[in-house]
Amino acid sequence: MKMIQSPLEEQFQMKTSITAETKIIKKIGILIFWILIWHVCSVFINEELLLPSPFQVLKSLVLLMGKFYFWKSVLSSVIRVIIGILLSVLIGIVLGLTAGLNKFVEELLEPLIVTVKATPVISIIIIALVWFNSSNVVIFTAILICFPIVYTNVLQGIKSIDKSLIQMANVFKVKRKYVLKDIYLPSIKNYIVSGILMCMGIGWKVSVASEVLSIPRYSIGLNLLSAKTTLETAELFAWTIVVVILSFMFEKVFKYYLQK
Repeated sequence: MKMIQSPLEEQFQMKTSITAETKIIKKIGILIFWILIWHVCSVFINEELLLPSPFQVLKSLVLLMGKFYFWKSVLSSVIRVIIGILLSVLIGIVLGLTAGLNKFVEELLEPLIVTVKATPVISIIIIALVWFNSSNVVIFTAILICFPIVYTNVLQGIKSIDKSLIQMANVFKVKRKYVLKDIYLPSIKNYIVSGILMCMGIGWKVSVASEVLSIPRYSIGLNLLSAKTTLETAELFAWTIVVVILSFMFEKVFKYYLQK
């Protein structure tokens, strides 16, 4: 039987739809504005080697998309980034929970976390080049840079939990696994989500930078380096746009599944 909506519900849905459409139009307008600024700058400079026009970059991107190595490079980079982010999130959550529940573990891990955060990314990549092959350098670097972000967020989430809830659970002798499942995990969910979103942006940047130095056979980083070496600036911009689009897609897909 079909549900009959009230006029108020219909009006609310209409307003929501209009608001969503307005936001989309606004974002498209902003994007067009910056593309026009880019075009004006390229016309003013009038040197493709320094700043190609949006049309030249789009043309280069279309040509790249027609080649097999483009898709293999993109797929290989995507797989490395996914592995790196998944492992960093898993390690960050496990260590964050352990440290949040045990003060000694937190103190034990603190020098490691501080050192990793303070170490330049380029230093980590160079050290990884000594230890691993080219593909594993990317994954290792992504893990080492991203897991402290998730770890710190989880630790902050645990420290923000209302202590009276924990005390009440102890008074009623609630089993540890239920305290973890029903109190800790729901309380730190938003902190974990925030950490993952940060990792997605940083993970792509770090992974591509690692690929540029470690030069895996099929990778976006290798193609960026190749375009720079051959002074194909339009292609260099095209590969950069690919990274931006992939990072944006990762974030949107993650947010979509969170809302389901």
